[in-house]
Amino acid sequence: MVANAVVIVIALGVLLLLPTPGEEPARRTSAAVEPGETPPPPKAELPSADLPEAIIATPEFARQVGANELGLVPVIMYHRIVKKRTASIDRTPGQVRGEMEKLARDGYVPITAREFATGKINIPAGKHPVVLTFDDGHPSHFALDETGMPARDTAVGIIYEVARQYPEFRPVATFWVNREPFGLKDRGDQARAVQWLAARGFEVANHTWSHPFLPSLSRKRIAEQLVRVERMLGSFGLGPSETLALPYGGMPRARSTVQQGKWDGTRFGFKGVFLAGAQPSVSPFDKSYDWRSIQRIQSNGKKGECRRWCSQYWLEWLGKHPEQLYTADGDPERISMPGKLRGNISSKRRQQVNAY
Repeated sequence: MVANAVVIVIALGVLLLLPTPGEEPARRTSAAVEPGETPPPPKAELPSADLPEAIIATPEFARQVGANELGLVPVIMYHRIVKKRTASIDRTPGQVRGEMEKLARDGYVPITAREFATGKINIPAGKHPVVLTFDDGHPSHFALDETGMPARDTAVGIIYEVARQYPEFRPVATFWVNREPFGLKDRGDQARAVQWLAARGFEVANHTWSHPFLPSLSRKRIAEQLVRVERMLGSFGLGPSETLALPYGGMPRARSTVQQGKWDGTRFGFKGVFLAGAQPSVSPFDKSYDWRSIQRIQSNGKKGECRRWCSQYWLEWLGKHPEQLYTADGDPERISMPGKLRGNISSKRRQQVNAY
């Protein structure tokens, strides 16, 4: 919690200086799909986000691949991707590309925040899950070029580029958006962007309507912030959000206000609430896991406050301590771990234990 408090203070100082979504120019993403219509299927040129075929893992197989599904999972937090950084949390396209290439080389496979929070971690045996998350729905996260493909230096463009180079790097991520997803002002353009992403396995979910510091708001105002985004995404054809990223990582004193509630007759409820965090998350199968305050790691180098709180430090640390890392068994129905860790599993998951 100390680490998260440090991140909140830094984030408040930095993000309040950044442009609001309304200051970004409106851009069109596609003219092919009207709100509520089914988006066209993915183009053949784009790598697929389909999950691998499941296997049945025995204790001996789990031992062979070094499975530990009670290990740590990096949930990496990105904000703007810009050619010239003007804030400490900005990243350049080259930095994002380099980090994702390293993740791919080191055997990480992306999953969405929703898949993580609901325990649907279906990746190949011997691989490690990573959750790529992007806050604020910035224009640098998603746009289509003149050919209708993801623009090269956007988050989505970079993810697909790395997936082409490393076929096991599954092209998915989570985008937590505010009232103007991806800087788009027109509701039709917003709908087309969100539908394009959802049709290809990406998650688009709730980051509040106007990005306020939630601890400063009343319960009613918090509910309004969340419901407005739920209604917007619902009008685009998406189901209710299952995950929420707290602006600035700010957790209200009454934590239940961001877990479930209603405003103006519309309800909301989440299965994972994510902090601005500063360390890897424990496995969703570990008994210490708390879905109400899931840790994340800021994507950054090792300078200043990032000496041991950001992605470069933690990815290096996990590389040196592989026994602490979540390693999959390839079997979504079983939870594999060394026998000495079986006491750490959540009680509701005990019937799935595959210890060796």
